[in-house]
Amino acid sequence: MKRTYLSIFCIAFMGISFLSAQEKIPQVEKLLAKMTLEEKIGQLNLLTPGGGIATGSVVSEDVETKIKAGNVGGVFGVSSPDKVRQAQDIAVKSSRLGIPLLIGSDIIHGYKTTYPIPLGLSSSWDMELIKNGAQIAAKEATADGINWNFSPMVDIARDPRWGRIAEGAGEDPYLGSQVAIAMVQGYQGEDLTQPNTMMATVKHMALYGAAEAGRDYNSVDMSRLKMFNEYFPPYKAAVDAGVGSVMTSFNDIDGIPASGNKWLLTDLLRERWGFDGFVVSDYTSVNEMIAHGLGDLQAVSALAINAGLDMDMVGEGFLTTLKKSVDEGKVSEEQITIAARRILEAKHKLGLLDDPYRYSDESRPEKDILTEENRSFARKAATRSFVLLKKHENTLPLAKNSNIALIGPLADNKNNMLGTWAPTGDPSLSIPVLEGLKNVAPNATINYAKGANISDDSTFAKKVNVFGPRIQISEESPETLLKEALDLAKKSEMIVAVVGEATEMSGEAASRTDITIPDSQKKLIRELANTGKPVVLVLMSGRPLDISEEMDLPVSILQIWHPGVEAGNAVGDVLFGNYNPSGKLTNSWPRSVGQVPIHYRMKTTGRPEPESGEFQKFKTNYLDSPNSPLLAFGYGLSYTNFEYSDVKASSNELGANATVSLSATVTNTGDFDGEETVQLYIHDKVRSITPPGKELKGFKKIMLKKGESKTVTFEISAEDLKFYNSDLKYVSEPGEFDFFIAGSSDADFKGSFTLKK
Repeated sequence: MKRTYLSIFCIAFMGISFLSAQEKIPQVEKLLAKMTLEEKIGQLNLLTPGGGIATGSVVSEDVETKIKAGNVGGVFGVSSPDKVRQAQDIAVKSSRLGIPLLIGSDIIHGYKTTYPIPLGLSSSWDMELIKNGAQIAAKEATADGINWNFSPMVDIARDPRWGRIAEGAGEDPYLGSQVAIAMVQGYQGEDLTQPNTMMATVKHMALYGAAEAGRDYNSVDMSRLKMFNEYFPPYKAAVDAGVGSVMTSFNDIDGIPASGNKWLLTDLLRERWGFDGFVVSDYTSVNEMIAHGLGDLQAVSALAINAGLDMDMVGEGFLTTLKKSVDEGKVSEEQITIAARRILEAKHKLGLLDDPYRYSDESRPEKDILTEENRSFARKAATRSFVLLKKHENTLPLAKNSNIALIGPLADNKNNMLGTWAPTGDPSLSIPVLEGLKNVAPNATINYAKGANISDDSTFAKKVNVFGPRIQISEESPETLLKEALDLAKKSEMIVAVVGEATEMSGEAASRTDITIPDSQKKLIRELANTGKPVVLVLMSGRPLDISEEMDLPVSILQIWHPGVEAGNAVGDVLFGNYNPSGKLTNSWPRSVGQVPIHYRMKTTGRPEPESGEFQKFKTNYLDSPNSPLLAFGYGLSYTNFEYSDVKASSNELGANATVSLSATVTNTGDFDGEETVQLYIHDKVRSITPPGKELKGFKKIMLKKGESKTVTFEISAEDLKFYNSDLKYVSEPGEFDFFIAGSSDADFKGSFTLKK
């Protein structure tokens, strides 16, 4: 089994500089030879003219004048073939050297055709689906003139208080690496000069998902052992997949902010990993090193360029201070030339130096953006992302002639379907749940009542509504809303309640200390459960929530994340049985916020919790809660049932240059055809450093008709058992290994084998 992200970093070990060995591009070198120092610095400047959705608090000024002066290497926040052509015209026709611009954008989960949030997409465990989604996003975005994408975000995140957990692939380095590879390949294709491909940016380098207290932009402090074994693999996987650019993170690493961290950006990223693209800062993160306490703008800009940062996003510290730093001997002109070369090489890879208007075909938007085909894919992607968290009795799937009370503040709400970080999407084009259910089941009787506000707290709502009305507090009293819902429920056969988080309750700068469903909706859910009618909770969120109370109620629960532009149709497909849900969680869901951070790879410690889970004094447990999560990584139910049996290894011993086959038989024992994601976990029983309890090493998604059985086999080699030891050497060690093949990380269908010396 190939492990791209776990390859040995032989470049560093051999003492060879990847950069010095890289062939120079004649077209780029001719340009560099003509450029003044000021023009080289200009290539390192990334600006946004504003006018679109804000992705930061600063908007660049006098952009056109700066482009004409050769002081801009790229812009973002500009789209449409016409506007991009205008921008390129200024650069090509009005600047001295006529160097075209990079045109960037945040295309996080689809462009105009918006898919589920990335955390939702990762729950599909379907890499081909994720790759195809990136391909369609690239096709749409390039049709609108954009050639550079600030995606994928691959930060490992284990703290659901952190709002940006919504943008990643969850808690696991192996799964996160596979998603990173799929997205880079989807965006970039095999040839970046093709007009339907775009340069990807892996972010945020590095460790951003481990921000202390789950508070956005906060400090990060962890051992290098944990970095290499648990947090770095997805970034490395993207680099190995050929990603064109890397974006730095806001946090510090070993006390030095990422945008000025030479060990991170040069020693690790370039010399050890062999990255040959360019590095861009996150939004004003160079300037923000002043607040970190590392000096004034000139000092932090010099620190960043010397560390290996190539492009300054929006802050203009490079533009305004680097020449002075060269004059004072604080930065060498050669360092600036290297950075400018990397930006120009990116433009060469995209074909912009040959044709600046490659992405300005005005015929493309109509035929490539928001097509029926693209929307059909978005609908499919959404259905595959949903996770069935609880089945109560035989409520699901619903009959298509049901009499349904559709209740909840998110049931008929276009503004909250797209999810966080969808700046290129249009909420008005989304399909709300009410409309979708009627589309899928026209013979059903579906009546709607709001039932509750998303939140009754107007102060909280104001914080959430920065980008528009996500939480709208009704003029009717909460008591009146509840009564309307209960009256409707009494007249109906069953209840579907669409509840959870508004779009901007998660995402950037949306950290929460309370990760339960808001109290206004909790009260509604309790009252609906008390009616005695069958209840399905359709749960919408951008993060794992604490739903301990709801799991104890007599309800079924379908987690739908924020599903995208085809939200309602996808929900209808799943609720009415057109598609049997197959999603699996990519983060552990806590029993309470007090368990956070929690993940399946936690170590057993020297005083492990008893296997029974019962409390014992002087063991690593809580007085008031089990150690285990409410819902485990990899968990997800189906309308049918799957049983695992005959877990075995083809051999009890694994040689250094051999493989062992690990297999299990999976049987569909229920009444519906369905898909199951079969997961392989390994436990190293004796290791030179303390091992995690389990490590995901493979997964396969299979389709089983009811009554059908299949044997699923994984091939494991010594390479797959490697890890970074205390010397940060990448090794495998002989010894005994347990393996687990199951439908989630907490199941215990296991065997064992021994890796020989």
